[in-house]
Amino acid sequence: MSSSDARSSNAPAYLGLGSVLAVALCTLWLALVGHLDLYINPRYSVFTIVLAAVAVPASIAGLVVIARGHGHTHGDDADEHEHEPDHDHGRRGPGRGRAVRLALGGAAAIVTVGVTVSMLVLPPTTLSARTAQQRSVDSATLSNATGSEAAVSLLGSGGVDTSEYGVKDWAALIRQTTDTTALVGKQVRLSGFVVPGQDGSFTLTRFVISCCAVDAQPVGLGVVTGDGADAEPDEGQWVTVTGALAANPDQSADARIVIKAAKVTEIAQPKDPYEY
Repeated sequence: MSSSDARSSNAPAYLGLGSVLAVALCTLWLALVGHLDLYINPRYSVFTIVLAAVAVPASIAGLVVIARGHGHTHGDDADEHEHEPDHDHGRRGPGRGRAVRLALGGAAAIVTVGVTVSMLVLPPTTLSARTAQQRSVDSATLSNATGSEAAVSLLGSGGVDTSEYGVKDWAALIRQTTDTTALVGKQVRLSGFVVPGQDGSFTLTRFVISCCAVDAQPVGLGVVTGDGADAEPDEGQWVTVTGALAANPDQSADARIVIKAAKVTEIAQPKDPYEY
């Protein structure tokens, strides 16, 4: 086997181990700079970091083994090749299969390097308001994946302190409650980003992560403001809404309860923008 053929045959192994090494290094870097929670649920952080720390030396060792194995077997392969008749030389064509493998391997390597460089150089970004719109943000779409069923089932119990409820908690409570009249008038102070609605209304939205950003689900509460209120915040703007829960004036809407805002204050995106 020629040296170029040997390199071609080992290309998938090099690429696979190199990809594992790149992903592991990126994961450790994100953990080091405090951005890993933008991609996965914090409860999986320790497991992910440990796994990445193990993957780095393991992938490096694999690359070394492949490189040494190629160096040791090259001479033996060359001797064997001298004694093997080249029966299929005419059928193989001028290295067409090898060229295809090299092209695919090169493309995969470019993608891997590009993703790695992007993760290390570009600032991490959170999921956007446009993504929330594409995933149908409203309280009626809240699934059981947004939190433990036991915790949600206790939200309406008497004596429960609601001061620490987030958007997810209120959205779950509204969705599960058959008689929403008991919720009308309850005071809330919640933060989230703006998904525009109609007639000056908007949806106060947060993304809820069960495992990682791929499965993130938007949940939100409709917000209506009075006639003398300030202009509606821009799409994607983070705000804190202070007000009371009220019956939705739009009877045709799926959401039965909205926030009647007394005050809407623009804020910077929090360090941890997700709910879990």
